Amino acid sequence: MRSGEDAEGFDGQASSSSMISGASSPYQPTTEPVHPRLLGAVRCDTDYLRSYFGILKLVEVVLSLIGFICIETIMMCSPCGGVYFFEFVSCSAFVVTGVLLLIFSLNLHLKVPQVNWNLTDLVNTAASTLFFFLSSLVLACINHNTGAEIAAVIFGFLVTGVYGLNTFLAVRRWRRGNGCQRAAQASEYIRARTASRGEMEARPELA
Repeated sequence: MRSGEDAEGFDGQASSSSMISGASSPYQPTTEPVHPRLLGAVRCDTDYLRSYFGILKLVEVVLSLIGFICIETIMMCSPCGGVYFFEFVSCSAFVVTGVLLLIFSLNLHLKVPQVNWNLTDLVNTAASTLFFFLSSLVLACINHNTGAEIAAVIFGFLVTGVYGLNTFLAVRRWRRGNGCQRAAQASEYIRARTASRGEMEARPELA
């Protein structure tokens, strides 16, 4: 009998000690939700790189870089305003378009849905089209017929055409997206009005 009581006492002590250790243990199970890491789903979107927008952006980045390299090889100029203007435009377009290409090809834009990325892309392509055209035109008017300046002008007008095509496609995509959004809002409004009217008919005392 003593042994049974001792066993029971040991079991009670063990259970109580386990409860105490469990209460004081810092490794307690938690009910907090586990959020996935933001970078867990980052992958190269090959479908985007094969699309019109992906190909156009790759061409824009390459041509902007070539134009920037050409203008950087010019050692002497007078006046230099056109050279500096083209240098600034080509460098800025290369950096901004390259960043957007990286964001879209890695699906990073899905991590920040608060930003209207289609509109951002449209603004970038439209501004790059305008500034590349102006800088190439100015450089063509005041160049000194050196090989580097002629090459920069040629690549400047080429990338202007590519940006212009990208702008045209971006405008179509932006309009299409706005049209779908308006259609969805109109459908939701009609659905709400229909539901409200059905409720009024089912409960005539509310009329």
